[in-house]
Amino acid sequence: EIDPGDGEDRVTVLFLGLDIRPDETNVSCRSDTMMVVSIDPATDRIGILSIPRDTYVEVPNYGLRKINTACVIGNLELNGRGPQLAMQTIQYNFGIEVNDYLMIDFNTFIAIIDLIGGIDVNAVQTIDDPQYPDMNYGYDPFYLEAGPHHLDGETALKYARSRYASDDIDRGRRQQEVVFAVRNRVLSRDMIDDLITRAIPLWNELSDGVETGLSIEQLVRLAIYAKDIPDENIHSAVLGWDYLVPHNTDQGAVLVPDREAIVPLLLDVFGEGYSD
Repeated sequence: EIDPGDGEDRVTVLFLGLDIRPDETNVSCRSDTMMVVSIDPATDRIGILSIPRDTYVEVPNYGLRKINTACVIGNLELNGRGPQLAMQTIQYNFGIEVNDYLMIDFNTFIAIIDLIGGIDVNAVQTIDDPQYPDMNYGYDPFYLEAGPHHLDGETALKYARSRYASDDIDRGRRQQEVVFAVRNRVLSRDMIDDLITRAIPLWNELSDGVETGLSIEQLVRLAIYAKDIPDENIHSAVLGWDYLVPHNTDQGAVLVPDREAIVPLLLDVFGEGYSD
């Protein structure tokens, strides 16, 4: 069962970035990005784990599936309970107690980055992606040289999503870099007080592209707490090739998790008590 938590102990949120095209319906839960974010007040610690979308796991009551299908199945077959099934899938397969979820779509991601004036990243290698998908099933070629860049919202989305000549593991690292870049931008420019003051009108402006079980008050409270956690207490990882085995199935190429190897990783990222 999913425990919403008491607001005082550790809170763990499943973050989903949604892959939705303008003409699509009934797939509003298909995730392009999946991160588990856990905040533990007892140890003043944040843990972030990115999980590739092709990770092959047991979806409760639906058998072995790619992990990003859990949300879609829940929406289609369980009367819109996609996020709950996605949380249950994480909890069932990794032993991480998940309390809630936050889903945002492409346009909202772009708007958030632009709202804070863009972000700074350092591309470790040149990205040359002639097959970057546009919103209408065509291509919108993306090129970014290696090195430091200041990105607007649209370019930041491309940076986070591109996987041509790359893979979901590398993409997961870039997505985490974007998350940290947002935090650094907000804190370095002392934006947090202004954003909190404007929380309700901003929520009204952006909420069409957001779905969550958290209230605006809970989101603000988490933001206030998270801003004061020192960088050295933020632990992050991508579920990468040391923990996944490529395999071919009737669902296509998948990544089978090495469950024994994953346990030390979860302890390193989330600390003791992540499954309580």
